Amino acid sequence: MVKAPHPIQIAGILFDKDGTLLDYARSWVPVNYEIARIAARDDADLAAALLRATGMDPDTGVVTPDSLLAAGNTAEIAEGMVGAGAAWTRAALTVALDDLFSRSAAFAVPVTDLSALFSALRARGYKLGVASSDNEASIRRTAERFGFDDCLDYVAGYDSGYGVKPEPGMVHGFCAATGLIPDEVVVVGDNNHDMHMGRNAGVGLTVAVLTGTGSRQSLASASDHCLADITELAALLDRLGSAEAGQDVALPDVAS
Repeated sequence: MVKAPHPIQIAGILFDKDGTLLDYARSWVPVNYEIARIAARDDADLAAALLRATGMDPDTGVVTPDSLLAAGNTAEIAEGMVGAGAAWTRAALTVALDDLFSRSAAFAVPVTDLSALFSALRARGYKLGVASSDNEASIRRTAERFGFDDCLDYVAGYDSGYGVKPEPGMVHGFCAATGLIPDEVVVVGDNNHDMHMGRNAGVGLTVAVLTGTGSRQSLASASDHCLADITELAALLDRLGSAEAGQDVALPDVAS
C-alpha cells in the first residue's frame, strides 16, 4: 500500500474522441478505406499505397500507433496522401475528407454508453471537454448522436482556432472556458499526440486508453496511467483522490 507521490486535485477532464470515446477499429478502419478510395479516385492500387504511406496495412486494417491515420488531423492526412501520389491539392482533399468525417459520425461505435458516462462525471462536479484532431462539426455531431452534448463545457477540433495536437492550445482553451488551471486537468487519449499535448500544457495527469491505436509500450513514456478503456477512469480518479486525502490506497503503476 502506497500513498500518491504528488497531490492530485483533478477538476476537469479533457477527452480525445477517436480511439478514446469511440472504438477506433470499429469506427475508423472502414472510414480509412474510404479516405483512400476518395484520395485515389477509385484506383485500388493507389488506394492501397496511400494507406501504407499514412500508417495502415490495407490487407489487415492494422493502424500503426502515432501514424498519420492514427493521430493526424485532416489537413495532415491530406498532405500525406498528396505527398504519396494522390492527384488532389492539399486544400481540396482536406475539404473532401472533412465532409467524409462529419458524415461518418453517424456510423461511429462508442466504447461505452457515453451519455451515462458523461452524466455521471458531470454529477461528480467535473468540467468536461473534448479535444480532437477531427473537425469541430464532427465532434459536435458525435456528441449529439450519443447524447452527451449537454454535458460538455468545451469542444475543440483541429479547425477551432486553438492549434493542433501535440501543441498545448486545446488544453489552454479548455482552461479558459472552465476557469481551471492545467494542474487541475486530466487529458485522456489513445495516442502520444494526446499525451504530449497534456504534458506540453502542464496538466496534472495524462491517462492513456487502449481502445485506439496505441499500446502499453508505445504510450508508456508519456502517460501517467494506462487503462483498458474510459470506463476505468472514475475509479482511477477516486483512488488518486483518496491518496491525496492521505489514505493508504493501492495505486496502479505509472503507465501500468
